[in-house]
Amino acid sequence: MSCAPRADNRSATIAVAANFKPAIEDLIVAFEDETEFELDLVIGSTGKLYAQIVYGAPYDVFLAADQWRPQRLIADGDAEADSQITYAIGRLVLWSHDHAPVNIERLSDPDIQHIAIANPDLAPYGTAARQVLRRTETLDAVQDKLVLGESVGQAFAFVSTANAQIGFVSEAQVLSLPAPERNNFIRIEADLHDPIAQDAVLLKAGQDNPAAEQFLVFLQSAKAQDIIAQHGYDLP
Repeated sequence: MSCAPRADNRSATIAVAANFKPAIEDLIVAFEDETEFELDLVIGSTGKLYAQIVYGAPYDVFLAADQWRPQRLIADGDAEADSQITYAIGRLVLWSHDHAPVNIERLSDPDIQHIAIANPDLAPYGTAARQVLRRTETLDAVQDKLVLGESVGQAFAFVSTANAQIGFVSEAQVLSLPAPERNNFIRIEADLHDPIAQDAVLLKAGQDNPAAEQFLVFLQSAKAQDIIAQHGYDLP
């Protein structure tokens, strides 16, 4: 796996939502081990990557953390029709890097001064977090405590560096830590937010690129699905 985009069709550049970073790294290793292709990786918030694609970024495949942005890219002619697939269902958790109890009620406690969430305008995990706060009638009480990360990766970093006492992040991010460092987290009940269906799509730049096309095929294989499940995602 390399970091800079390539020009040949034996490789492809994959734009990936930040929550999926641990999983995609393992997927790329598995893919490259069994094919002759190489993949380059660009990580960011779904919203930011989408904007880059719209403005011509030369990515071949987009792994979003939602469904509507891949749908929009197809509708606007920026992605291949009929290429959209759901590759994972994300799990939202509330995570604290300390050892105090974790629950929604604690968010209103005076000792919680900063709550990290991804920016709801850019990141689907941030949208889900805001839905949780609204549906539990907590948003008004904690609005001034919210610290917005550009992506769920940045929200995760806020908690892990103690710039926030607690935060809404992806379960996959917490599970990527060594067990002693995971501390306290709870999975958010599914009825408190819309499902986080994460879709992939073949972009216009990736058309006729065998590396990009084969990676999407691989992403739907039993081997890839097993890796995805091991990283804390539900399968479509």
